Amino acid sequence: DMTKEVLVTVSGLQSMGGESDQIQVITAGNYYRKNGKHYIVYDEMIEGYDSPVKNTIKVGEDVIDVIKHGLSSVHMVFEKDKKRIASYTTPMGEMMVGLSTKDIQVEEEEDALKVQVSYSLDINYEHISECNIVVSVQSKGQAAVHLMS
Repeated sequence: DMTKEVLVTVSGLQSMGGESDQIQVITAGNYYRKNGKHYIVYDEMIEGYDSPVKNTIKVGEDVIDVIKHGLSSVHMVFEKDKKRIASYTTPMGEMMVGLSTKDIQVEEEEDALKVQVSYSLDINYEHISECNIVVSVQSKGQAAVHLMS
């Protein structure tokens, strides 16, 4: 079974107006399962600030919740074929974020979990980009083996 201590990799591809932007964050986090849902918890540092943003990703069968607490706070819900609006508070102010989810894929392995979400992003009711985010989680022990091989 997956251990509580995990390595979390978040990679995203954002396409806007023919331009693509790739991001990747690799960080230590915690994983647990509760009521049939997967929970991934990790801290994210924001450049120029000392206190981290606490991220919780709750993975259900067809719904994924992303909850951020701290300097930036938001509760985003990704649900296939639905559009959800969330109010996103950041150090630069508040914005309305619209998420139209096209696809969610969850792959479970014995000591790894991979979640892919494809969605359209609106900010303040204006279409910004098409996004594809992959969150993968693996037990720390396993991660060490992968890094060595």
